[in-house]
Amino acid sequence: MNQTINLKTTALSVRNSLSLAPMRRAFVLIAPAIALAWFTLPPTPRAFGVTPAPDGGYPNGNTAEGEDALFHLTDGFNNTAVGFQALFRNTTGFDNTAVGFRALASSVTSPGNTAVGNTAVGSGALSANTTGFTNTAIGAGALVSNTAGYQNTATGTEALGFNTTGINNTATGHLALLFNTRGNDNTAAGLNALSSNTTGSRNTAQVLLLSL
Repeated sequence: MNQTINLKTTALSVRNSLSLAPMRRAFVLIAPAIALAWFTLPPTPRAFGVTPAPDGGYPNGNTAEGEDALFHLTDGFNNTAVGFQALFRNTTGFDNTAVGFRALASSVTSPGNTAVGNTAVGSGALSANTTGFTNTAIGAGALVSNTAGYQNTATGTEALGFNTTGINNTATGHLALLFNTRGNDNTAAGLNALSSNTTGSRNTAQVLLLSL
């Protein structure tokens, strides 16, 4: 009787070994296939190029970051305002860039004229501008008093600082064309260049500082 039991046990063991062999071979074949598929799967795309995702994006290409930035915006588009009250009064103006405390804070819309295409970088830069367009002010207080002047370029602290309605002026340097108010088509380069000019037009001055 013991021999019979031993024979049956042996038969079962052989049978089990034979039935498991194809499964083992299948597993050996499937495992590399799964591994290959895993490595060839494309990575899951991220929602943004940076993490965490940027905030401050609004409809119509507008971006605002800072207290009261773009506070009165209605239909304007492609504006960027970064800083306290940057582009604060802008309603329908477009393509404006304001970076800094109250930069371009007063830009508004008037009949037949919209403040567009202005760039202000610096605390107070172009802060009084109302209807002027395509002005560029880079520096604290650059073009700070400009209201309706247009196509002016001021680069430097308080460059063209008193300009109100003057047009087509270029001031490069600290206090360049500082007191110009209504003068047009002036070009000043260097520290204090043409700083005393008020209403004169078509002047050119370059200040060279020589170090001994």
